[in-house]
Amino acid sequence: MTVQKRVLITGGAGFLGSHLVKRHLDLGNQVICLDNLQTGRKTNIESFLDHPGFEFVRHDITQPYFAEVDLVLNFACPASPPRYQSNPIKTFKTSVLGTMNMLGLAKRVGARFVQASTSEVYGDPLTHPQPESYWGNVNPIGVRSCYDEGKRAAETLVYDYERTHGVDVRVVRIFNTYGPHMDPFDGRVVSNFIIQALKGKPLSVYGQGEQTRSFCYCDDLIDGIMALAEQNDYKGPINLGNQVEFRVMDLAKEVLKQTQSNSEIRFHPLPSDDPQVRRPDLSLAEKYLHFKPKIPLKEGLEKTIPYFKKEIDRLHI
Repeated sequence: MTVQKRVLITGGAGFLGSHLVKRHLDLGNQVICLDNLQTGRKTNIESFLDHPGFEFVRHDITQPYFAEVDLVLNFACPASPPRYQSNPIKTFKTSVLGTMNMLGLAKRVGARFVQASTSEVYGDPLTHPQPESYWGNVNPIGVRSCYDEGKRAAETLVYDYERTHGVDVRVVRIFNTYGPHMDPFDGRVVSNFIIQALKGKPLSVYGQGEQTRSFCYCDDLIDGIMALAEQNDYKGPINLGNQVEFRVMDLAKEVLKQTQSNSEIRFHPLPSDDPQVRRPDLSLAEKYLHFKPKIPLKEGLEKTIPYFKKEIDRLHI
C-alpha cells in the first residue's frame, strides 16, 4: 500500500508545477500549491480547487514559509526569457533567496527536496550534447544571467545544504519542454510559433533559424521528475528532456503544417547570449531513472495546438 505524502510544490500554478500537482493528487497525496501568481496562472489549477487533498497558498518564496511536508518540489521562478528579464533582480532573488528559504523548510521538517534547475546553466555550450559534468559557458553579466546565474547559484545552495545539514536533495536540469498549461504570452519558441500561426501572423524566427533545440513533451518530463523524486540511488544533477534535435526553422515549418497556416516566416536579429545548440546527454537519466521520452515532436504538437486554440478563444487574443 502506498503511503500518502504531504507535498509542497512551489510555482504550482505554473506550467510544469500544475502538471506536478495533478500527478501527486492522482497518487492520493496531499498537495500544498505555493505560488505568487507572478507568472503562474489560476486557470492552471482551477480544476483542483475543490479537491479535498489540494490547498492553494498565494505566497512569494523570497519570504519564509512554514509547513509540515514530506517532499518539497521547488519550481517557482519565471522560466521564459521575456518574463525573467522583465524583472531581473526579482528573478535572481527567487532563485537564490527563494531556494534558500525552501531548503531551510526542508531542513527543519526532514523533507526530501527537489530543485528545478535548467539547461541554461550550460549557457551557450562549447560541448555538445551537454552532459551533467560540463560546467557551462555562461556570461555572468549578460541580460540572461539573472536566470542562468541564479539557477547556478541555487544548485550551489542545494548541495551545500546537503553537505552541511544533511538535507536529502535532488536536482533536475530541465531542457526545452512544451505542452498544455503553457502561458500563451510567455515568449517561448513553441508557444510563440503556435499562437502566431493560429492568428495568421508572421512567425518570428531569430537569426536564420539554424540554432538547434530539443523539445520534450510535458508528460515525458513529468515522468522523469516523479522518478527522480522517488528513487534513492542518485541525487543529481540530472538532465531531463528529449535528445532529438531540431533546427528552430524545422519547428516553424512543422507548426505551419499542423496549423494549416499561411503565415510567413519573418527573420529578426539573434537575441544577446542566445545559445546556438542545446541538447541533453540523457545517459544518467537512462541509467538511474530508466528515462526515455516516448512522445515525438509531431505527436506532442498535435496534443498542444488544441490547447492554444482554446486559450485564444478564452482570452480573446
